[in-house]
Amino acid sequence: MRPVNLIPPDMRRGDSAPLRTGPLAYIVVGALALLLVGVTMLVLASNEVSEKKDELVTLKEEDASAKARAEELAPYAQFQAMSQQRVETVSSLADSRFDWARVMRELALVLPDDVLLTDLTAGAAPSEGEAGEGLSGILGPSLDLTGCTTGQDAVARFVASLKDIDGVTRIGLQSSTVGEGGDAGGASSGSCSAAAFETQFKLVVAFDAAPAPVTAETESAPEAEAAEGEEDSEEAEEG
Repeated sequence: MRPVNLIPPDMRRGDSAPLRTGPLAYIVVGALALLLVGVTMLVLASNEVSEKKDELVTLKEEDASAKARAEELAPYAQFQAMSQQRVETVSSLADSRFDWARVMRELALVLPDDVLLTDLTAGAAPSEGEAGEGLSGILGPSLDLTGCTTGQDAVARFVASLKDIDGVTRIGLQSSTVGEGGDAGGASSGSCSAAAFETQFKLVVAFDAAPAPVTAETESAPEAEAAEGEEDSEEAEEG
């Protein structure tokens, strides 16, 4: 006689007991796993965004600090630039080896009583541009003189007297006009407005024979000439 299990299937225990819940439990577990993975990825992304924001704030603070430091040091940089410019100016004048004090003394001695100077500009560097009628390409220091006098004859006498200054090589007359309110060089105010000083002039005095300031271009010129001479000699030997 075969035994028969009278226990209902849902009450049985052991391997032969059927599933009570079916596939629903696996679906729930899979959904929970996906939810856990999503939450983890969201937390990681949120943490990375927070780190980037903190890094951005730090960089902005460092940038603001650097700008404030640069503003504090700006006066020192300006002073350094001004100091360097003044040193270059003094060096240029010193390298020119030109006695400006002597020239000013001699100019005061040859200046006639009927001539008034309203502006005087001294230049130590050579000039390649036009400096007046018949005067171009000044090779050394120069003086720009602006003033007024009693007439054209007085201008001519003043030009002749300037030639007595030691070292003067050429004198160029840029303009000389007669008439009240003339503007030949801007000498139309002060004593020049008087009727006796109705002729206004502007001229340039050149000292071509004086040594020019030593610059990078002048220093490289002899080297370039020497190199050209060596190339010419080599070509002559090859020929």
